[in-house]
Amino acid sequence: LVTGGANGIGRGCIERFIADAASAVIADTDMTAAQDLAVRLGERAVAVACDVRDESQIEAAVAAAVARFGRLDYMINNAGYIIYSPVVETAAEDWRAILDVNVTGVFLSMKAGARQMIAQGDGGVIINASSGAGRHGVANFAAYCATKAAIIMMSQAASGELAASRIRVNCYTPGHTETPMMFGLLDKIAAAQNSTRDQVYEDLAATVPWGRWGQPEDVASTVSWLCSDEADYITGQCIAMNGGELPW
Repeated sequence: LVTGGANGIGRGCIERFIADAASAVIADTDMTAAQDLAVRLGERAVAVACDVRDESQIEAAVAAAVARFGRLDYMINNAGYIIYSPVVETAAEDWRAILDVNVTGVFLSMKAGARQMIAQGDGGVIINASSGAGRHGVANFAAYCATKAAIIMMSQAASGELAASRIRVNCYTPGHTETPMMFGLLDKIAAAQNSTRDQVYEDLAATVPWGRWGQPEDVASTVSWLCSDEADYITGQCIAMNGGELPW
C-alpha cells in the first residue's frame, strides 16, 4: 500500500511494485489519477480513496488491501506536501496544515499498517517518506523541514518497538526529484526570486554532484530493495538518494 500513490514518487513506487510482481494499493485523494493508474497496471493494482489526515480513511485503505489481496506486507507512507514561506510570513493555519499531513498523516498510517502486520503475525515492512530537508535546514522551508525531521525520529523510534514483531521500519530522504509537486514549487520560487522555472531548475541541478535531478524511479528502486529479503537486517535507518548532494 502506497499513500500518495497516484503521482510523483508514490506513482513510481506503485509501478515498481507491479514490475516486481507484487500487488499494489494506490491510496490517494486524487482518485481520477489513482483509478487511471490502476486501470493501466491491471488487476494487481487497486485504487482507494485515502486522506491521511483522517484515521478512518487510512484504516479503510488497509482493510481494502486485505480484502482484495488477503494481507498487507509493505506500507509505504509517501503522502505529503510542501510549503515555501519565510518563518515570519508562515500563517498558523499553514503550519498546522503541513503538520496534519506530513507528521500526523505518517504517524496514523504507520500505526494502521503496523497493527495489521502484527495481527498477521509474520512481520512486514514500513517505509516513511522524509526528505533531505529533514536533515539539513533550508531557508524559507522551516515548516517543511520540521515535519520531515519528525518523520526520521518517528521511524527510528518505531523501528525499536516493532522489531519484536519482525516489522522493519525505515525512511527515505530524496534530494531534488522531478515530481508534479516539485514543479509547482519551482514556480513559486521563481516568482519570489523574479526568475523563471527553468532557471531555478538549472540552479538546483548545479548543486547535485551527479549532475541531474532525481527521478521517481531512483527512489522506487531503493524502496523496492528495502522491501526485499536482501534488506532483512536493515531497520531504523534513513536512506538518502540525492546524487551526492551533501550534507543530506
